[in-house]
Amino acid sequence: MQLNLKRPLIVFDLETTGISISKDRIVELCYIKVFPDGKEDTFTMRFNPGIPIPAEVSLIHGIYDKDVENEPKFAEKAKDLSERFQGCDFAGFNSNKFDFPMLVEEFLRAGVDFDVENRKFVDAQRIFHTKEQRNLVAAYQFYCNKELINAHSAEADTKATLEVLKAQIERYEDLQNDIETLHKISGQTNNFDLSGRMIYDAKGNVVFNFGKHKGKSVDEVFRIEPSYYQWMMDNDFALDTKRRLTQIKLKNFGKK
Repeated sequence: MQLNLKRPLIVFDLETTGISISKDRIVELCYIKVFPDGKEDTFTMRFNPGIPIPAEVSLIHGIYDKDVENEPKFAEKAKDLSERFQGCDFAGFNSNKFDFPMLVEEFLRAGVDFDVENRKFVDAQRIFHTKEQRNLVAAYQFYCNKELINAHSAEADTKATLEVLKAQIERYEDLQNDIETLHKISGQTNNFDLSGRMIYDAKGNVVFNFGKHKGKSVDEVFRIEPSYYQWMMDNDFALDTKRRLTQIKLKNFGKK
C-alpha cells in the first residue's frame, strides 16, 4: 500500500555507540526517503564516531571500530544530510524517544542548526504499543508475517519499520493514512524539547517533566530558583534541551 503523504517522509534507523543522547555517537544511519508519489530511495552510511564502540554494543549491531575507522565523521556529512532532509517529516521505531533526539544532537554538535519546527514525527513503536504491546521483531512477525533477519542492522530495521508502518495502516480501520494523525498517535505533540524533559501542559504552558520540579512551569521555577537554569546547563542534558531552555531564559530576560 502507498502512504498518503503531503511531503517526503524520512523513515530511518540508527546504530550508535550506546544509549546516551549526550555522550554517545552515531555509527550507522539508514533512511528510506518516501515521496508523495510512492517512490522510495534508500541510503545507508556509516560514520567514525571518534570514540571507541563498546564490545557489548558491537555484539548487538555487528559494527566494530575497525569497520568505521576510515569512515567520515558525522560532522563532515551533517550539512549535506540537513539539506537532504529539508522539508521532510520523519518516521522510525522508538524514534521519538531515542533516534530523532540522537540525530538532532549530532547535527547540533556539528554546528548545524537542524530545524525541527513544523515537522511531523511518526513512531511505529508507539502505534504498535498502543495496539499490541510488543517490539520490532514481534511487530514484523505480527503485521507482516515475516521473520526479521539481521535485526539490529540499520538497513534491515529501517526496511522492516516501513513495512510495519504500512501494514499498521492497512490493518486498523481507525488509523488514518495521514501523517498528521500518525504524528498525534506517536505522542510527540506535547514535547517542548525532543527528549521530553519539558512538555506543554493542558493550558499550553511549558512545564518540567522530570525531577523535583516535575509539573511546574519553567518560567515559575526560573523565577523562584534562578540557579536551576545553570544547574541544567552544567549537567548531562541533551544540547537540544539546553537550547530550548535558553530560549525560555532569554525570552524572560529583563522581566520582573
